[in-house]
Amino acid sequence: MTISVDTASIPRDTQSVAKALLQLTKPGVTRLVLVTSAAGALVAPQRLPLGQFLLSLVGTAAVVGAANALNMVFERDVDALMERTRMRPLPQGRLTPEEATIFGVVLAILGLSFLSFFVAPITGLLAAVALVSYVLVYTPLKRVTPMALHVGAIPGAIPPLLGWTSVTGRLDGPALSLFLVLFVWQLPHFLAITLFRQEEYRRAGLRVYAAELGAVRTRRAIVVYSLLMVAVSFLPLYFGLGSTAYAVLAALVGVPFILLSLVGLTARGDVRWARTLFFASLPYLVLIYGGLVVAAL
Repeated sequence: MTISVDTASIPRDTQSVAKALLQLTKPGVTRLVLVTSAAGALVAPQRLPLGQFLLSLVGTAAVVGAANALNMVFERDVDALMERTRMRPLPQGRLTPEEATIFGVVLAILGLSFLSFFVAPITGLLAAVALVSYVLVYTPLKRVTPMALHVGAIPGAIPPLLGWTSVTGRLDGPALSLFLVLFVWQLPHFLAITLFRQEEYRRAGLRVYAAELGAVRTRRAIVVYSLLMVAVSFLPLYFGLGSTAYAVLAALVGVPFILLSLVGLTARGDVRWARTLFFASLPYLVLIYGGLVVAAL
């Protein structure tokens, strides 16, 4: 579907363009990525010099911003059809697709260069894998199959690996346990979105879980993935990360989350419940990674 935008009255001063470019990077998403990336670095057995640590965060932010910008270029038609995304710069015509593409490519080059040459080659390689798989695999796959959720969770779980490898220069068991914590967390988190945004996704032609498989199967999947998420949160302990206090914390935040997910199997498992579970998953993730960081300090 072609969306026509009247751009005659859209401001094009420097401040407006800069604001639109910043919105392309999805600052809220980027902040969460930086938190998980920083956690990966802080949990690692050594410490980076402050300057190199900051460079790793700058490079990571640039790559994430590039991925988000390029994602918006490919999904500008879909964004125009959804309530939560129709005010983004491209559907509104505040930027052209060419401008957004150039911005995203430049950010990608800068970010990957920072990580590869000033941090660690393996960190740059992992960031490139995340960027390419998110933009060129996950983004188009959302129009094809609801299983895109699992594919998209791979680049979404790479940030703590960026932090870990920036310190150690290697991938190992402890790093992969951090990856799995974030990988599985994304599944109930995003399934909840598909429930309370189901009609928007269907109208936009995105084949997400709830729109394709129905609300009942989606609520069941949330329970299964919530159980798996809590189980995986104990995996870092096997690799020597965390502490007894972390194990207690993981249980204290994990059990209530499982109970909340089980509400979805009852008559109260409605849109309001799905929204509550979505927002509850955010502090859950922060507490889990925060607990690991505190244990490592």
